[in-house]
Amino acid sequence: MKITIIGSGTSTGVPEIGCTCPVCTSQDPKDNRSRCSGVIDVNGVRVLMDCGPDFREQMIRLNDFKAIDAVLVTHEHYDHVGGLDDLRPFCRFRDVPVYAEPYAAQHLRERIPYCFAENLYPGVPRILLEEVNPGVPFQVSNSEGTKVEVLPIRIMHGKLPILGFRVGKMAWITDMLTMPESEYEKLQGLDVLVMNALRPQPHGTHQSISEALGNVKRLAPKETYFVHMSHHAGLHEEAEKLLPPHVHFAYDGLEIII
Repeated sequence: MKITIIGSGTSTGVPEIGCTCPVCTSQDPKDNRSRCSGVIDVNGVRVLMDCGPDFREQMIRLNDFKAIDAVLVTHEHYDHVGGLDDLRPFCRFRDVPVYAEPYAAQHLRERIPYCFAENLYPGVPRILLEEVNPGVPFQVSNSEGTKVEVLPIRIMHGKLPILGFRVGKMAWITDMLTMPESEYEKLQGLDVLVMNALRPQPHGTHQSISEALGNVKRLAPKETYFVHMSHHAGLHEEAEKLLPPHVHFAYDGLEIII
C-alpha cells in the first residue's frame, strides 16, 4: 500500500489569504499546505480520500494520471468536496464511484445537482454516488476486478457526525474532535494512522495537537501522520521536533509505504 498526502492543510489552506505570519511567509515547501486529501494505492486499486477545492492543482503536481476507482467522502464541507467537478478528466477511464453517508450524499445532490440529473449535460463528471453507513464494510474495485474492503468509522466533527475510513491496516481520520467509545476497537492494530491535529490551542470542532497525541497513545498505531494543520501549528521543521517518536507532521507530497 502507498499513501500519498496530496493535501495536509486545514480549510483555509496555508498560506492563509492576507496572513504574514512566519508560517504563511515561509519558503519551506513543507509549510505550504493545500486542503486535506490523499491518494491510496492498494493492490492496484486507487482510492481518493476526499476531493477538496485544491484537487486540480494537487493532481497536476502528483503527475500520475491514472483511473480513480473510488472517492471516499468524510463529510460535505466545501474543503473536502469542492473539487468533485474536477473529476471530469478521470471519467475518461471510467465513471467515478463516490462513497458518502446518506446525509452527506444528499448535500452533494443539492450542491451539484447537474452531476446527478437524469439527462446529463455534456462534459459534466460522471459520478456514481453510493451511500454507505458507519460500521458497515463495503468493497471498492478497479476495472480488473481487484477488490479492497473499506470500513467506515463514526467520528464527531464537533456536534456533526462524519466518517473516517479504515483500509487494511491504515486509517484516515480528519476533522475529528471526538470519537464514540465503540469506534476505538475498530482502529486497533494499525500500521499507519493519518489523523487531524489542527493547532496547539483547543478548538470547538477539531482536535488540538495534544488531543490528537492522546488518541495516538490510546490507539497505538506503528506510525502516525498528522494532517489538517492550520498555520497556528507552526513551522514544519520546528514543530516536527516536538513530536514523540513514530508521530510526524505530514506535508503535501509525502509518500508513505506500508
